[in-house]
Amino acid sequence: MKKILQIFVIFLGILLFFCGKVNAQDLIFEFRNPAFGGNTFNYQWMLSSADAQNTFEEEADMLEFETDPLADFTEDLNRQILNNLSRQLVADQFGEEGLQEGTYVLGDYRIEISSTAQGLSVLIVDLATGNQTSIIIPYF
Repeated sequence: MKKILQIFVIFLGILLFFCGKVNAQDLIFEFRNPAFGGNTFNYQWMLSSADAQNTFEEEADMLEFETDPLADFTEDLNRQILNNLSRQLVADQFGEEGLQEGTYVLGDYRIEISSTAQGLSVLIVDLATGNQTSIIIPYF
């Protein structure tokens, strides 16, 4: 057993003698993504890589330039009328004067205002499509 140990030590000594110089370096980890503290110069490379992999195209961007200006004007006008009416409804309901009940026709919309037990009922009917929206403004 002692002889085997001596042979092993001699073999190890010869092996270390012929190994020569061993080089090593420190392992350093750095984030690549600038969002996590990486180098800010990587941002453009990462963005271009993400854009190259992105195959999704938004349809809204394509349809934006295909709209009719007259249809846009009509839609904007209807939106402003409904906005002003909603402001007037809220101001009249919560103001000193009461809101008059009745039916109003504004463009493609019919608006019916009536008093119920729960509060002021506003029914908005789109005459073009037949869609209805019912709003109840409660009494306080």
